[in-house]
Amino acid sequence: MNKNIDILENPALKLENLYIAYGKTDKYAVRDVSATIKKNAITAIMGPSGCGKSTLLRAINRMHQLYPDVKTQGNIYLNEKDITKMSAIHLRRKIGMVFQRPNPFPTMSIYDNVVAGYKLNGIRMKKNERDAIVEQSLISVGLWNEVKDSLRKKGTFLSGGQQQRLCIARAIAFKPDVILLDEPTSALDPIATSKVEDLLVQLKKDYTIVLVTHNMSQAARISDYSMFMYLGDLVEYGKTKMMFTNPRDKKTEEYLTGKFG
Repeated sequence: MNKNIDILENPALKLENLYIAYGKTDKYAVRDVSATIKKNAITAIMGPSGCGKSTLLRAINRMHQLYPDVKTQGNIYLNEKDITKMSAIHLRRKIGMVFQRPNPFPTMSIYDNVVAGYKLNGIRMKKNERDAIVEQSLISVGLWNEVKDSLRKKGTFLSGGQQQRLCIARAIAFKPDVILLDEPTSALDPIATSKVEDLLVQLKKDYTIVLVTHNMSQAARISDYSMFMYLGDLVEYGKTKMMFTNPRDKKTEEYLTGKFG
């Protein structure tokens, strides 16, 4: 069932025969997924609830290791390097993650939220180095001018859309290669959603972005490539424009035309 596009040369990520199961069951949440993911592009993962989208996304930076009952088979490579050969800390510096609901650390200021990863990893820096990282990260997400006079206020002081951009700033403060986003606008209003979408299009110049979305219109608007998953299988994967105008699989067509999902 796996329908991969032509193998991309020098991909940011490569997934090979990936299987993921929860608990002792033989029922796989993700089944035999192989794909190459292009650098400096937005790749959307679409599909109905329970199809394995978020499970696949979280495997890319080994988030599943936080749960002992998750079994993973297959291989994932970041810039041709096996992610299982990297320390989890190093891997998560290279592959940042942004979740569905904005989750700035509630006890921390806006400033401290941006550099939280450095503090949590015990990386010491001079104040001017921290200042530069905070400013550049907030500029990159279009938040600097909005918060530069409020850096010592709590991150939760911000609106929902601003909080999500703060979380993206926190993710890119380490200058990762890849940013994973799990339905990052589902809790936001349309104006905040538009700002985050515009931001992601800008960020792909410097980062590879993999985005789980239940919003087909969003995938059509901002992604370069799309994966369609159904019941744990990667049914179809290709350039977004081609998939939306000329899907190769009947299930993809039925999903995109609203017949299920």
